Formats: sequence, C-alpha cells, structure tokens
Amino acid sequence: MKISLSIIIPVYNEEKTITKILDRVSELKKNTNLEIIVVNDGSTDGTLNKLIEGEKLYNKLINLDKNLGKGKAVIEGLKIVSSEYIVIQDADLEYDPNDLVLFIDKIKNFQADLILGSRFIGNERSVLHFWHMLGNKFISALFNLINNTTFSDIYCCYMLFKKENLDIKKLKSYRWGQHAEILTYVVSRSKKIYEIGINYNARKYDEGKKIRYFDVFSVIYWIIITRIKIFF
Repeated sequence: MKISLSIIIPVYNEEKTITKILDRVSELKKNTNLEIIVVNDGSTDGTLNKLIEGEKLYNKLINLDKNLGKGKAVIEGLKIVSSEYIVIQDADLEYDPNDLVLFIDKIKNFQADLILGSRFIGNERSVLHFWHMLGNKFISALFNLINNTTFSDIYCCYMLFKKENLDIKKLKSYRWGQHAEILTYVVSRSKKIYEIGINYNARKYDEGKKIRYFDVFSVIYWIIITRIKIFF
C-alpha cells in the first residue's frame, strides 16, 4: 500500500535547477501517492517562467508577489497539504530526492512518525567547512539535551513527518529558526522516530542561501523558546 506524501518545494531564484529537482521528485510517484506543492517566493529571475512551462511536474503552485523568506513560503505550502505525511524539499540540488525512498520504506515497514536525515552518517557527502560543522554539532547537542533525542544532524533539511503532529498555526519563525521550531513540535508528538543517512552535495557559499554564523543565535532561540511553549 502506498503512503500519501506531500512534498513542499519553496523556491527563490532557482531557474537553473527547478526543472531538474521537479523531475527527480516526480520519480517518487512510483512509491507514493504524491502531491507536489511549489511555492515561488517572489523570484526575480526566470523561475516562474520555468514553473509555468513545467506545470505538469507538480500539483499546486503558490506564487508570492514578493520575497518573504523560506519560512513564510513553507507555511503557505503547509496550509494546503492534503497528504498524511509531509517533507520539505529545497529547490537546489544539495539534497537528492532518491534518498527519500529509504524514508518511505521506513514509513511503510515501521509506521514511523518522524524521520530525519543526517549528512554525517550517509554514504557520501561534500566536505563541510569546519566551523559550519562545529556550529551544527553544537546546536544538535543543544537540541538533543533539551528534547531527549540523539540526532546527529538536526539541520539536515530532509525531515519527513506526519501532518497531524504539527499545528501550523503555532509556527512563528520565518527564517532559519523555523526548521528547529518545526522539529521541536513534531518530536514532542512523535513516538517512532528514526534517523537515516543521506548523500549531500553542498553548494558554494558564494552561491548564497547558506546558514551563517550569526544565524546560530536565532536557531538557539527557537530551540529553547519552542520547548518552553510546549511545556506551558
């Protein structure tokens, strides 16, 4: 039996990769009842034209008039999902949708509530900058301490979870902290949690859209404040 899966793809100025990523995501139709939702976050290049040309590659398109940030784009996508499970897919080629087949199999075989990817236990990955990895290890350790988990890479963008375990109305972060916010809420309501190694092909810093050292403070804030909200 196929699971129902909604994949939200927030996209901003990714005209070079959007068609490729949609092609790869579409391959998951073999394994799931798939819903693909694309949120164009006010792109100023040719991304929207590419999406219009490739309209058969997705189910729903939300077009935001101006760039409001990935977090806002994700929230707009979450509002219209219709599947039991959700995953967020970046529009570049850093994460390979083929890895999601392993996630889907885990859902089918063990009825998992949450599966988080890890770039540190996969078969292959780009070599990360030392300080970038150190920052990741720190926020992962903090998250694990506060939430009683043992994740190795909480800022891996591949996170597949049950729709029922997230109250969208509670999400307040529109920036990098949103991932930690979502993960904290979902972890608190999940019983069966798994971590699966993925492959990773990092884009260069000069290509933009990378988490910076000062973003770590925002992430720490959302890890702590979200956990406090759950208690109260």
